[in-house]
Amino acid sequence: MVVDVGGVGYEVRAPLGTSGRATPSADGRVQLFTHLHVREDIMDLYGFASEVERRVFKLLIDVPNVGPKTALGVLSALPPAELAQAVASKDIARLTRIDGVGKKTAERLVLELRERLQKVSDLSSAEKVAPGAPAGDEGRLIGALTNMGYRLPDAQRAVRALGDRVGRESLSDLLRDALSGLSA
Repeated sequence: MVVDVGGVGYEVRAPLGTSGRATPSADGRVQLFTHLHVREDIMDLYGFASEVERRVFKLLIDVPNVGPKTALGVLSALPPAELAQAVASKDIARLTRIDGVGKKTAERLVLELRERLQKVSDLSSAEKVAPGAPAGDEGRLIGALTNMGYRLPDAQRAVRALGDRVGRESLSDLLRDALSGLSA
């Protein structure tokens, strides 16, 4: 994405769905939490919807043989709370399903991050549906849509349009219908 700051555009790399999870202020501006990654030959700017995502990204790139590209892939596939759960339960299979993460890297993530992820405050609640949002299937659908990059009001509208089908039909069918409603 390109971020305009005082008329200057900065290219910012971000996990999938970041623009949907970043909540706009009253004037329509979106706040991103950034990390400048400096190497010998290049400087890359990374943006995140929350401070928790940024802190987890920093923990990921501190793991040997995990660079920013792999860290973005991990955060695109698993929100911080789910990553912490996968690491805590030593779910190597789940971690190896992420692009760029093989068995050795997954084992290294579990070894290096198990204790460190526990220290990230509010990790388990930071990526859940916003306070006051519905729980159950409705909340899961809204969470899935926002993780895909849709803005919260759009996701809520799409789920409300499903009406009383929520809770009676499978989540996969409901999600498909909500997505088709959003693309219309």
